[in-house]
Amino acid sequence: MKRKPGKPKRKGLFSLITKFTAITAVIACFVSIIITKSNHSEMQKELDSINKKAEEIEAENVELQRILEDDDMDAYMEKLAIEKMNYAYPDERRYYDKSRN
Repeated sequence: MKRKPGKPKRKGLFSLITKFTAITAVIACFVSIIITKSNHSEMQKELDSINKKAEEIEAENVELQRILEDDDMDAYMEKLAIEKMNYAYPDERRYYDKSRN
């Protein structure tokens, strides 16, 4: 069959649309891969942070378990009072360096 001179080529237009769609799909895949790697990196950092906190808590739990097993509650309460509440003995003097602030 002969092609009529006024009609555009359908095969060429279809081929062009197919190529454009394929190129767009490839670009979308690359963008998706980059975004996924970025999210993976962020989540890996978050996981490392959570694991570090978990190790710290486990170490604290081991220390508290040791105190409970030793029945050393008085020493533990004294340590908490000094460190957390800033309590002192009646005859104890504490000096603080305020020049750093």
